[in-house]
Amino acid sequence: MNATATEQLPVVVIGAGPVGLAAAAHLVDRGIVPLVLEAGAQAGAAVREWAHVRLFSTWGEVTDPAAEKLLAPTGWVKPDATTYPTGGDWVERYLQPVAEVLGDRVRLGATVTGVSRSGRDRIVDADRASQPFVVHVTHADGREERLFARAVIDASGTWAGPGPAGGDGLPALGERAAADRISYRVPDLADPAVRARYAGRRTAVIGSGASAFTALASLADLAREEPETKAVWILRRGLSGSTFGGGAADQLPARGALGRAAKAAVDEGHADAVTGFRTEAIEREGDRLVLVAEDGRRLDPVDEVVVLTGFRPDLSFLDELRLGLDERLQAPVALAPLIDPNQHSCGTVYPHGVKELSHPEEGVYLVGMKSYGRAPTFLALTGYEQVRSVVAAIAGDHESAERVALVLPETGVCGGAGLFDPAESTEAAEGGGCCAPAPALIQLGTAAPAPSCGS
Repeated sequence: MNATATEQLPVVVIGAGPVGLAAAAHLVDRGIVPLVLEAGAQAGAAVREWAHVRLFSTWGEVTDPAAEKLLAPTGWVKPDATTYPTGGDWVERYLQPVAEVLGDRVRLGATVTGVSRSGRDRIVDADRASQPFVVHVTHADGREERLFARAVIDASGTWAGPGPAGGDGLPALGERAAADRISYRVPDLADPAVRARYAGRRTAVIGSGASAFTALASLADLAREEPETKAVWILRRGLSGSTFGGGAADQLPARGALGRAAKAAVDEGHADAVTGFRTEAIEREGDRLVLVAEDGRRLDPVDEVVVLTGFRPDLSFLDELRLGLDERLQAPVALAPLIDPNQHSCGTVYPHGVKELSHPEEGVYLVGMKSYGRAPTFLALTGYEQVRSVVAAIAGDHESAERVALVLPETGVCGGAGLFDPAESTEAAEGGGCCAPAPALIQLGTAAPAPSCGS
């Protein structure tokens, strides 16, 4: 296929979430045909799964300008920019309308199973760059299809790949066998069936980000109504001044309030914090579960475990492409140093676009949460700027693609190694929970840091 014919092909966008739909809107705005492939039965399928969770970004920070432009002729009215949507609000009042405007350019129930160059596996050099991309798709009815594309924008996110409980990145021994008592999502306690599962029971929450804060705050609210309800907060690190986020110094007030609510859960005795605990095994003890740490500590039995240890990108269907990914984060190599939690806890994300998102395989881009790999920091605003730059590059407008601008709210706390305390800073905690001494923090500055996970 010659270059002219290839340019007539659509750009395949994988995922009809916030960033994928924004990418499609920018493509339409540039006069380029998008084809959005969504594995779920509806647009925003992943967001629908956490519809009960309120975002800590306002409406003014979670809509994309190109998508708004696409919606304008329909009479769509942007919600009050100063209010905070839930995931369900975001879908109903923004994502679904955008998908409806895009019409048949969004295909639902379409799972991408492979992406390659037409007639070229990853080994072949000859005439590689001139070949279109070939995308293999399996539809909900089992039908298989092969599509061709001039470029591929993977905005499939990481929601389908939650991290395990194990402190070594692998499932803890017994974790799979205890799957009936383990959840990897923030529980929706407004659902009577879910509420009954946690009310009056002892729940271990493993994780230290915004999702863990949300779970702790929700369980604390439940405990105020059901006094026997108790949370055990499992942290792999010690407690420090940054554990609960930026508080009043956070430029996203709702995010700061979320951290304060988690702190209140601990202070009021609704949650015990167990620090320096890296889970090695989950054992059954009758009808309950016992968490065992790598150092041999055993916690008192719990009824349920909520694992909120971050997410991982699914790279399996991109295996025939030549991607340039950081060996630790699985993020593009030029982006990884900006978001590496080994270096900082909040993430200092400078303006970035196509330059940082490009790979040795020209024409393929990982955007949105997936571009961050295993890093826990992301905002919708980041993804919208990413796709604006990427689409400009696909359109040949390199000046616009390279002219990136991104101003993100500061957390108010930006320092310290983000993943592991020095051995001397963590003391063994018995059963319930005591706090390890605060680790020394290394101040890294406050230049446009990104938030913890979420929008």
